[in-house]
Formats: sequence, C-alpha cells, structure tokens
Amino acid sequence: MTAYWAAHALLPDGPAESVRFEVTDGRFTAVTARDGSEGARRLPGVVVPGFANCHSHAFHRALRGRTHHGGGTFWTWREVMYAVAARLDPDSYLALARATYAEMALTGITAVGEFHYVHHAPGGTPYANPNAMGEALRQAAAEAGVRLTLLDTCYVSGGLGGAGHLAMSPEQQRFGDGDADGWARRWRELEGDENTVIGAAIHSVRAVPRDQIPTVVQASGEAPLHVHLSEQPAENETCQQVYGCTPTQLLHDASALGQRTTAVHATHLTTGDIGLLGGTGTTCCFCPTTERDLADGIGPARALLDGGSPLSLGSDQHAVIDLMEEARALEMHERLATLQRGRFEHAQLLAAATDHPSIGWPDAGRLEAGARADLVAIRADSPRTAGAHPDQILYAAGGADVHTVVKDGEVIVDAGRHRLGDVGRMVAAAVVALTSAVRPDGPARQAGQRSGPPQRVATAQEDV
Repeated sequence: MTAYWAAHALLPDGPAESVRFEVTDGRFTAVTARDGSEGARRLPGVVVPGFANCHSHAFHRALRGRTHHGGGTFWTWREVMYAVAARLDPDSYLALARATYAEMALTGITAVGEFHYVHHAPGGTPYANPNAMGEALRQAAAEAGVRLTLLDTCYVSGGLGGAGHLAMSPEQQRFGDGDADGWARRWRELEGDENTVIGAAIHSVRAVPRDQIPTVVQASGEAPLHVHLSEQPAENETCQQVYGCTPTQLLHDASALGQRTTAVHATHLTTGDIGLLGGTGTTCCFCPTTERDLADGIGPARALLDGGSPLSLGSDQHAVIDLMEEARALEMHERLATLQRGRFEHAQLLAAATDHPSIGWPDAGRLEAGARADLVAIRADSPRTAGAHPDQILYAAGGADVHTVVKDGEVIVDAGRHRLGDVGRMVAAAVVALTSAVRPDGPARQAGQRSGPPQRVATAQEDV
C-alpha cells in the first residue's frame, strides 16, 4: 500500500482539506478528508483527478507554430498537414506520438482518446501488419505513461460535394480501407490490453457515406464510438443539399447516436440537433483551443449540457495541450457568446476535463475508493496560482503548474519532470524528423514556383 496526502483536493462531493489517499494495486482503497499525513507522501497544492483528453490527432502536434505564415490560411494548414502525414511511418509515428503523449502527461492527462485515421503506407498500400500504425500509438502511450483509447477511424470518401461523395485524393489514400466493410475487417483484428481500449470512429458524414455508417455502428458493438460533427457550416449546407437533413439527423437515422457515442466539436447545430444529441445521451466533446485556432466558431455547450448531453474536452490538433485551458475556455467562450459570467459551475468544468467514461474507462476520473488511482497535484504557489482559492484552481492554473501525476498508482511526473526525461527535446527531435523538408507555409517548392493555393482547388466541404 502507498499513501499520499494533500492539504486540498477536489473530491466527488466537493473541495476537501487534509486528504489522505491510500493506493493498492493501482486503485484507491481509501480517500479520507481531515486525515493525517503520517507515513504518506505529501503532495503540494491542490489534488484533482487525472484529466482525460478525449480527442487527439497525435501527428498534428508537428503542425504547432508552423501554419500561421502570413496570417495563416486554410491552404497553409492543409498543405503542411498533408506533407507531414505523407512522411509518417510506424517508427516516426511512434516517436512523435510518444513525445506528444508525454507532453500530455506533463499537464496532468492520464488517458487519451486517439482519433486515428493514418492507417496505411502512402498510396494506401497496407503494411505487413495492417494495424502497424495503431500499434505504434499503443506503444507510444504505454511508454509515455498514459492510457490509450484507440478510436480507429473509418474514412472512405474524400469529402462531400453538391453531387455527392468525392473520390479520395492521393493524399488521402492511406486513410482508407476501400469501404466500411474493409474497415471492419481490419478493425476486428485489433485487441485491447490493460493500458488500451479499442474504440471506433466515423470520421464524419463527409468521409463515410450514409449507407455505410450502419456497418461501423454494428461492427463496433459496445465500444466507444466517436464522430466529427458540424465543425463548419459548409458541412451542414452540403449535407442538407445531398441528403436533405442535418449531419446530426443523418447520424440519428443511422442509429449512430447514443450513450457510447461522442460527437466531436458539435459547433453549428440547430435546436433540433441539440434535442437529438441530448435525447440520446450522446456526449459532446469540445476542443476550444482548436476551434478558435481554426476559426471554427463557438458551439452551444451550455445548451447541450442542459439538454442531456454530457460534455468532454480534447486538445485535437494540439495547438495547445492543456486540459485546464480547455476547461477554462469552455466557460470563457460561453461568456463571449452570451455576455454572461458563470455559465458553468467549477465542478461541471472539472467533470468535462475528467470524462474518462466517454473513452471507455468508466472506473477512472474520480478521487474515491475503488477508482483507478489517478491524481494530479497542481501547485498553488506559482506566479499564476498564488492566492487562488483551491476550489477555483482551474481558473488560475495551467499545465506548467502540474507538479505530480500518478496514473494507475504509478508516478509518471514528479516535480514537473516526466519519467522519460526532457520532453521538449523529444518533441523537437520528432517534429524536426518529420518537417525537415516542409516549409512553415507549406511543402518545399521548386525555384521559381509561385506560392499560394495549389492548382487543384478544394471545396470547403472537402475533408482535411
């Protein structure tokens, strides 16, 4: 048995003082307030549950600080993303994902939902192990000390235009399995382990035709099921044009909504959409730092929660990796949209940041006996947090204030240092290896080639 003690902690029934945590075999066996610290490791600041990053594209970490040249446009982001994706292989994916997941751990994240769609070699040829890229992610998470939910993604169409679904572009070929049946055959070969849950994802109604969505729903059984939903108005407009309904209605009609499903972004919704999501108990995952980085808009988070949809959070493209910032942004974006403060209670923000059940870990995310022994000690004496009330720590702290991270009873971060060592150096090496031939504003061009959008003009509905 290992014991920890904290002066302050955020327990399921609210803030508490002088809290003792006893851990055996990776589980909390006792969590008691107003208890002593004898024989226990003293933790600084305020202890909270481990955070759950419910939406991640690990390879997008290589794009941070490289897509804003000249102000940044769709074209600069898209060109660099495709260029990085084209250079990935299982070894480079392992290196980048391991560094990215270690960065997550440094900020208190103990589980990640990886929305994984880079399946095959460039051109779409499967590796000898068709799930080699997924196995790289599994290894990366284990080495970085975070639990993984591999949301293996069905992606079979290049987008949705006015005349229907588009063929996949050369850059997209490695994402697809031909059709949903091909995806299901490969998906069934995946197996979970003590650190990995196998989930599934429908990339979007743009990338999976309506008649193939039921195949994904049925094949994935009771596994977590995630889907990008209504991130941009163009998706809604084209879905109405082609299918005569909103993306939410299409997913509902295909039986894709429900308590095991998470709709990612859920930004541009009708009142009817909100009713369908809430009525089915579908979780909605907001990624505020990505949604503002890409100028997507502000989604109706408060209305969704009031309507019956649990909320979760993700860092998506990793322009920022900090679940405290995502939680704070959930409230701040609501303030901007409504001109009202206090849109969420502090406990509701913490619940969104620790929604492990939505990625298949129902026994995590709570500081209570029987739960997985995940905890995060946040310093209360940094220049950012000094003077903050413990029960409002999420409004003051950031990832740099994380002192200690314990996952399943194992110390992953101690005194702000990851067990793997210098994570910044790891990230830099992985990113440089992938981007050495990629200009900050797009792939390298031959001398004399004019900069600007590529000649093949994509529609706003085309998948990226």
